[in-house]
Amino acid sequence: MLIDSLFKPRFASALIALSCAALLAFGLYLQEALGLEPCPMCIVQRYAFILIAVCGAMGWLINRPKAFVGLSVLAEFLAVFGAFVAARQSWLQWFPPETMSCGRDLYGMIENFPLKRAIPMIFKGSGDCSVVDWTLLGGSIANWSYICFLVVLTYIVLLQVKAFKNSSMS
Repeated sequence: MLIDSLFKPRFASALIALSCAALLAFGLYLQEALGLEPCPMCIVQRYAFILIAVCGAMGWLINRPKAFVGLSVLAEFLAVFGAFVAARQSWLQWFPPETMSCGRDLYGMIENFPLKRAIPMIFKGSGDCSVVDWTLLGGSIANWSYICFLVVLTYIVLLQVKAFKNSSMS
């Protein structure tokens, strides 16, 4: 019964939305409780998770087959984009550049730029994308983010295949 529920569009949409919300909450925990500064690539990955969660929530709320198809295609695109960014960040962590950093520190932004320009820069993140600040089972945040994007993508593709098979049998 649980397996059947996993492939119902409304349940799946809610599961995707809640999973992404949980990942975002964990990211905020790492930032606020442990003091890990997100880099610009981390922020982009967060935006991708936010947009996938929004697609999932809309799929749960709307509950129409055509809406599910459109939202699942959009979520697929976002998952591919997020996986690409996470893979690029993982590559930077494995092979760090010698001179490049992908972010500025908060105080440097506020001291060197007018507030009107500094505020958008703050939301871009201030950590260095090539630094590994935290690991779990040997994987960095970027590595785990990549895996999570691939899991979401695989789940969406499986949902679409099942929906296509069900519609072709009807």
